[in-house]
Amino acid sequence: MHRRTLIALLAGSAMGGVARLAADQPAEIRISAKKFEFTPNKVVAKRGQPLVLVLTSEDRIHGFKMPDFAIRTDIVPGQQTRVNLVPDKAGSFAFFCDVFCGDGHEDMDGTLVVEA
Repeated sequence: MHRRTLIALLAGSAMGGVARLAADQPAEIRISAKKFEFTPNKVVAKRGQPLVLVLTSEDRIHGFKMPDFAIRTDIVPGQQTRVNLVPDKAGSFAFFCDVFCGDGHEDMDGTLVVEA
């Protein structure tokens, strides 16, 4: 009887550890850039949840700027740009391209919505 209890406890403990590891893994959010748009242009996350923004460009070099989280990077065609982020405040936060890409550039933006 004790052996079965011990095995059950060990199995339960191991499964709990796997669940904890999965919960600690950052969520990957893929954002594609092309002239005048980000896809998706609205991203929803939870406050305190680690994220990795995986940024790609379909056509040319674009910028990615999110001032509220002090993020600024280039997005280069043929490469993935990975940005780590742990949103520490709830609300809606703008991101936008800061590399001029022609008429319509001013509309190349999006929103990160962080839920409490």
